[in-house]
Amino acid sequence: MATLIADTASVDPRAVLGDGVEIGPYCVIGPQVEIGPGTRLIAHVCVPGPAVLGARNVVHPFSVLGGDPQDISYRGEPTRLVIGDDNVIREHVTINRGTAKDQGLTAIGHRNLLMAGVHVAHDCQLGDDIVLANGTLLGGHVHIEDQVGLSGGVAVHHYVTIGRLAFIGGHSRIIHDVPPYMLVDGNPSRVRCINIVGLRRHGLAESTIDALHEAHRLIFRGKMTIDQAAAVLESQVQPDRPIPDEVTRLLEFLRRQQSGRHGRGRELARGAGASSTSGPSLGGSTPLAAGKPTTVSPATSSSAPANGKAQSDEPDQAASASVPVVSVEARGEEPTA
Repeated sequence: MATLIADTASVDPRAVLGDGVEIGPYCVIGPQVEIGPGTRLIAHVCVPGPAVLGARNVVHPFSVLGGDPQDISYRGEPTRLVIGDDNVIREHVTINRGTAKDQGLTAIGHRNLLMAGVHVAHDCQLGDDIVLANGTLLGGHVHIEDQVGLSGGVAVHHYVTIGRLAFIGGHSRIIHDVPPYMLVDGNPSRVRCINIVGLRRHGLAESTIDALHEAHRLIFRGKMTIDQAAAVLESQVQPDRPIPDEVTRLLEFLRRQQSGRHGRGRELARGAGASSTSGPSLGGSTPLAAGKPTTVSPATSSSAPANGKAQSDEPDQAASASVPVVSVEARGEEPTA
């Protein structure tokens, strides 16, 4: 398929564009940018880079992908953004590159939906099949595992990890890690129940859902320690009903959270120079994704304008020095994304 570039777009001749890429009117593409086959930039999209966009992504107008990190310590170090395949990025989304004090990488996986007005800060790492609703704000170094849903207006603190198949209600303030399979809501946010609608929607067995409900009851309602809850769950094991992997994952996640600070397991990585948790697997291999120099090929149009350096930083919030035992509500049938 032919690559289509609008006459009013500005594409640096060193950018690498795959087959069937569409660059719409008034888009600006920088020199260290790779765009995979079939990706569409509809109009007024800015990708200063360094950045890699995979295949079949759709980016809507007035989004900026791969701009400088909004971190006051940033001094122009070479960092990058890597986005996987089949993502939909709606209007006015901003995704910043990483910083040298982490891995120098912001990473987005596959098949994610970022609705209008979403901000993904420096060094965030997102997995696959995630929905970030309108106005969601992610602070720096946030990690989100697969199949997570965030409602509109959610604000997430630096270094928070959100576990697989969690769901967060609208306008929640997230300052602690969010355990997998749980529904969290409020300001301050609390674990309300298991994300039962999301678990069923993604095909988890009813026996697994029941086991997660029991783990939730013991830990969040019964206020047991992780080890106490694990002992009770192990005592209930039968030959034909072992502890599901999902329950084991939940317990391991909570142990990591308690080993950190302020309710965030990865908070200990702050200032360590690199995150202790690897990011989502994006699949494939590209020169920028592998950290190698880009092999450039000529494209059309003129060079993109130089980037301006951001001069702001996100202030840390005060939080408890210990991991709280959060209160909960009864198990519910609340909707999820």
